[in-house]
Amino acid sequence: MTAEPDYRYFAFISYNSRDTAWGKRLQRKLENYRLPSTLCSEHGWARKPLKPVFFAPTDIQPGGLSAELQERLRASKYLIVICSPHSAQSEWVGREISYFYSLGRAEHIHFFIVDGTPHSGDKATECFNPVVDELGLPEILGANIHEKVYRWPWMNRERAYAQLISKLLGVEFDSIWQRHKRLLIEKSIAWLLGVIVVLTAILYVWSVNKPIDVKVSLKETSPHNEALPPLRDAIVTLQLYNETKSDTLASVNDFASFSNIPARFVGKKVKIEFAAKDFYPLDTTVVLSKAVQLNISRDTDVYGAVRFRVWNSQSECTVKGVVVKIDKYQAVSDADGVVSIKIPLEEQRQTYSVEADVPLQTDTIYMPCGPNDVLAISD
Repeated sequence: MTAEPDYRYFAFISYNSRDTAWGKRLQRKLENYRLPSTLCSEHGWARKPLKPVFFAPTDIQPGGLSAELQERLRASKYLIVICSPHSAQSEWVGREISYFYSLGRAEHIHFFIVDGTPHSGDKATECFNPVVDELGLPEILGANIHEKVYRWPWMNRERAYAQLISKLLGVEFDSIWQRHKRLLIEKSIAWLLGVIVVLTAILYVWSVNKPIDVKVSLKETSPHNEALPPLRDAIVTLQLYNETKSDTLASVNDFASFSNIPARFVGKKVKIEFAAKDFYPLDTTVVLSKAVQLNISRDTDVYGAVRFRVWNSQSECTVKGVVVKIDKYQAVSDADGVVSIKIPLEEQRQTYSVEADVPLQTDTIYMPCGPNDVLAISD
């Protein structure tokens, strides 16, 4: 009899990035699952036999089916596919299934359905990747968190976890589920008691620490130029420890409003970020108060860094040594035909009239522009 290979990972979780939360949750469930002691004694298993489980965000940068991912698949005993309409349409999930299948371990492929309908025939709802049918894998419904066995959705989710675990370990479902269900009930009672204690504490804290509203206004510190587009759709983000709040401003005279901010944060340093088209991004720390002002500056390169190539449309090549003038600013095209002129913020516009010592096909430059833009000349 051939000995079973010594795998580095118990399982490899294949998923689409939109199902990342489910992948993380499943990884935690499997790695932290404690088997009944009777099963451990009977099979010689550890109390936590389902570890380690490979899940890309915690072990490797996500991407294509690289040589490293292939090595992780080879080193995994089982492949668990997070099934949803997202993963059903994922090229990379299909590649991972195909590669694992090519290793001769079709019977070690398991499915965990978090969304969609198996074999629905509708792309919008189908949860199985087409590769499942293409490879002729056995008809497997998989563990489905939406199977309506119990009234409460969380119980159906837990039942699906138990289904998957029993399949991975090759044991009867009831030998896993009955104990798991009993522990869930005990945990639920403990959780309910904990909620009562927490709610009591929250009510007390709230009574002595009512929330406040914070307004964040903007002040443009760079010279204002009426010829340039005004600020719009600016995003202001307020970071409070592990909580992030964002608001959008329609103009520089608008303000971001953040409600229900715990009063205990007033007077303490918090992180604020600002981002808007044509303006420099801002990432700073401020002392929080009910009214906060952010100093913002326009990005002088957007409409001020004029850069283009002088191009001869007849010979289809760049032209060096051409003298180009925009207003009072002048430059000469270099060996690559590139002209670079820097316009001060106060004088910037969205379009510039341009002159040259050679005939031009157009006399207007539209901003912003870069080295891929050309100014065509006539022979």
